[in-house]
Amino acid sequence: MSDFDGGPEDGDDSVVDEPKSAPEDREINGPLDDSEANAVRPYVDLGGIKVVPRPDLQLRLEVEEGTQRVVAVGMDYAGSTLQVQPFAAPRTSGLWAEIREQIVDQIKKQGGTTQIADGPFGPEVLAEIPTNVDGQPGLHLVRFIGVDGPRWFLRGVISGDGAVNMAAAAQIEDVFRSVVVVRGNTPMPPRDLIPLHMPATPTDI
Repeated sequence: MSDFDGGPEDGDDSVVDEPKSAPEDREINGPLDDSEANAVRPYVDLGGIKVVPRPDLQLRLEVEEGTQRVVAVGMDYAGSTLQVQPFAAPRTSGLWAEIREQIVDQIKKQGGTTQIADGPFGPEVLAEIPTNVDGQPGLHLVRFIGVDGPRWFLRGVISGDGAVNMAAAAQIEDVFRSVVVVRGNTPMPPRDLIPLHMPATPTDI
């Protein structure tokens, strides 16, 4: 999945005037900003995000063909898959409302259906996307979640058990909360992907 179209520098809050969308306890229970994270806690450092390691959590870096740029981090855990992408965002306004509309439009063009639900992170998109595996048509159930943080937006895509089972959903949601976003001080247009990279220790993946 590619990042969003660029825009003015992130100091210009006139880009989007939507309020930020995030859980009330985000600053305590995550997803956290790097300035809010426990400095002595061990993390897998992937550049724009850091992830708390845990048993049976498998990480995958999704690389863009041609540029070889890392564009997303995939996490497999407890029968669910979570894909996360961190984006630069305005200081005081949010991106999630606008991005939800874009997701709904994209899925509609694919012949899928969506509904907006109130989830643990706020509004989320529940989607049924048509699939065709070995000539057999079917539906792929996916949850799109998002959190607006300080100068960043974190998007998550949940599939597998976490999209259909409440107990599994709670487990993969806890993984999403454990993500720390490292925005950095470099000026970036809102919607630009915050750079991701391989961990310093390859065995972390």
